[in-house]
Amino acid sequence: NDLPWNLRKFMHNKLHAFNFTTELSHRRPWSNSPWSHTDLPRLRRGHVGAQFWSAYVPCGAKNLNAVQLVIEQIDLIKRLIDQYPDDLSLATSANELEEIFKVGKIASLIGVEGGHSIQNSLGVLRSLKDMGVTYLTLTHTCSTQWAECARNQETDADDPNAPRGLTRFGKTVVREMNRLGLVVDLSHVSQATMRAAIDVSRAPIIFSHSSVYELCNNPRNVPDDILKKVAINGGVVMISIYNYFLTCSEDATMQDVIRHINHVRKEAGVDHVGIGAGFDGVDKLPIGLEDVSKYPYLFAELLKDPSWSEEDLKKLAGQNILRVLRDVEKVRSEMRLQNVKPYELEVINPKPESLNCSYQFNKNKNN
Repeated sequence: NDLPWNLRKFMHNKLHAFNFTTELSHRRPWSNSPWSHTDLPRLRRGHVGAQFWSAYVPCGAKNLNAVQLVIEQIDLIKRLIDQYPDDLSLATSANELEEIFKVGKIASLIGVEGGHSIQNSLGVLRSLKDMGVTYLTLTHTCSTQWAECARNQETDADDPNAPRGLTRFGKTVVREMNRLGLVVDLSHVSQATMRAAIDVSRAPIIFSHSSVYELCNNPRNVPDDILKKVAINGGVVMISIYNYFLTCSEDATMQDVIRHINHVRKEAGVDHVGIGAGFDGVDKLPIGLEDVSKYPYLFAELLKDPSWSEEDLKKLAGQNILRVLRDVEKVRSEMRLQNVKPYELEVINPKPESLNCSYQFNKNKNN
């Protein structure tokens, strides 16, 4: 959920004048924005028990102040959670998520969208984990020097300097995430990066908000061969509800969302599908799923299909992603028992166009 970035756009990260307990659809500037779909009343009506809040940083900050911005967004998410303690509580593990859910609060997890936010630094990656981050999306709409994004598959957006898939450093990022217990998120990455990351990762991966390539050939979506790899890996594809990922057009309905859910179930299995949505980060939503309050209507529609049992719907609603969190934590514990040390690689220097924005360490001098 991209509410934190909308708070930066509309409120400049100032929460004192922000009232999350009111319907924002009735208050300006939120009521004028097609990107606003979330507030506490609607989360409660939607029976949302857990939520990934996105610490998103635009690609324009790459090689500039991306690290500063992501820290500010993490700080914002934590302040938002602290401001509404009766409704929200920070979860940094599967056990914490379950305990928060049991007391009727919304378990709030943090995901960082875009590997450009670590600025080619394993030290920054480790620090994000220390700040309570649950997952890192390896890229956003821009490639890094170590991972290729989905946009790079489009001919008109091809970056000749981008890697194809993951570089050696990129594979080390994935291994270090396994060691830390950070979930590897492959939404936004290219198909080559998807395959490489799944092959490298010891832990299950997720697609936090992606849909099915066979139903809509948007490069952000997941092809069938990778759906099968996700099943072997133990991961989860969480379906995006952005119209352009569902129908490749500006129009979609709840039935289109169900088509994508059913396709992942068919190709990967019911244990490997979830709902990623993408509220507050998109401006075109399916009829019937216009905001976070509409989830019950989706499940009511799925219940009409006799091929969906209540147990299967529980998996879709959250048990699958909860299992992934536990499995990622299990891999972290195994690597600790194996005494796997923090990975160390020489820091990647930024590209020449950003040299004036970074301190250049000279190995031949005492500086």
